[in-house]
Amino acid sequence: MEKPSTLKLDGTTDSPPPSFNAHDHYNGRKLTLAEQVAQVDALATAPGVTLASFAHLDEKKILRKMDLRLIPMLALLYLLSFLDRGNIGNAKIEGLTEDLHITGPQYNWCLTAFFFTYAAFEVPSNLLLKKLRPSIWLPTIMVAWGIVMTLMGIVQNFNGLLIARIFLGVAEAGLFPGVAYYITMWYCRHEAQTRQALFFSAASIAGAFSGLLAFGIAHMDGVGGLAGWRWIFILEGILTVLVALLAYFVLFDFPETATFLTPEERAFVVYRLKYQGQAEEEREGAQGRVSQDDSFQWKYVKAAFLDWQIWLNVWVYWGIVAPLYGISLFLPTIIKGLGYTSSTAQLLTVPIYITAAVLAIAVAYASDRYGKRSPFILVCLCIMAVGFIMCIASPKPGVVYAGVFIAAAALYPAFPGNITWLSNNLAGSTKRATGQALQIALGNLAGEPSLTLFAAMASNFYRSKDAPHYKLGHALELAFIVAGILALLLIVFNYRRINAKRERQLAEGGHAGYSPEELSALGDRAMTFRYML
Repeated sequence: MEKPSTLKLDGTTDSPPPSFNAHDHYNGRKLTLAEQVAQVDALATAPGVTLASFAHLDEKKILRKMDLRLIPMLALLYLLSFLDRGNIGNAKIEGLTEDLHITGPQYNWCLTAFFFTYAAFEVPSNLLLKKLRPSIWLPTIMVAWGIVMTLMGIVQNFNGLLIARIFLGVAEAGLFPGVAYYITMWYCRHEAQTRQALFFSAASIAGAFSGLLAFGIAHMDGVGGLAGWRWIFILEGILTVLVALLAYFVLFDFPETATFLTPEERAFVVYRLKYQGQAEEEREGAQGRVSQDDSFQWKYVKAAFLDWQIWLNVWVYWGIVAPLYGISLFLPTIIKGLGYTSSTAQLLTVPIYITAAVLAIAVAYASDRYGKRSPFILVCLCIMAVGFIMCIASPKPGVVYAGVFIAAAALYPAFPGNITWLSNNLAGSTKRATGQALQIALGNLAGEPSLTLFAAMASNFYRSKDAPHYKLGHALELAFIVAGILALLLIVFNYRRINAKRERQLAEGGHAGYSPEELSALGDRAMTFRYML
């Protein structure tokens, strides 16, 4: 067996030029970002370079460095994002609707308006993220929504609140799909869900933090002549802007330019990403390695819009995100309707969200360890269904609280699992960026609590006239969950069928008629690619 080539710092298997060093300089000149990317790509794809070429590197140490530099800041960004979109639920029970003379349907329209613009701007934002630097784009949109959130504290009527929520949706649209895609540009698919869960668990922490923060801020009622609910918007908006300014300096872009990694470590990270998701015999076989095509081409954007798996995954997403937004936007109201005071209702949301965060990380770890996604998502969906059935079956406050507790504890682990599952099965960064944004954009239409996604939204899930039991809302959430379960089973059936077909084609030498470049351009449609179940 031929001995694997030793990786060199200039991207070849020969000796590096004497003036090249490990600090992104060449012949005494600082390399541009584009040159650094080209250098690392050359290191990763040099002839003769295999996984064995990186055997001397400590993979776990590299992953720890990435985790420490990336995940905490991403989690903080999403915590503030979820806090800012959901704090209207806390403001509502502190007097927002009474002070602005807003009716129940008008309040629900304010919730709905957010999701229309949020969904509309997600795909364009992800394409811009791919073209621009994440360290510039993500903090910029964060400053924008922080300003909008602060101004929500001075609205005087329904029209003002509605307009503010519309612009909040525009500004926040790019964060979640952007970060979900961003994580896939650093971690392999068998590692991604744990990181997605660490990032997404910020949402459940935001739910707990929102209740505690709203409980404290509400006591500022009358300070500066402003109601307590106004201070919730103003202070949380200012906090968002301050963190966004910090993010400009601490966010990293992509592995190719990560200053906390050596050029060789960057090449290793890129190598792992380029050659994942393929049949091992094709990966290192006689036909040559098949890397993922990361170039931007409009045909990959089109391919995402025409991919069956994205559209079916939207139904799974709806089965998770409809209950998610029902919980995040209405949980304080639901609990208050059980006979508790506003302050007690705020505090009773805390243990629900803390439990959900812990379970999200635990389930993600198990999913990554076993290399499976669908079984964990399916179990979570079934547990969510049990929770809402409890809410429907009994009017007793204790049973209803236990039901929403169980539903929330299952839906927070299911969400990152669903997002990661689709990203695992989209090859090529442009298609993945588009597909993830499309999934989240269409999926978030379920976030607006409409009776039907395809009508004019004449009524909403949790209507004020259905208080305090909200059986219609709980029943509609249950219907979405059942639809999600059916879509998941159909996806698994198709993945199994396609994987088996590709195994037969490879065994029969069907790949011999394709060059590595042609297989790379096919992405997840190539017979060398295996869908993760």
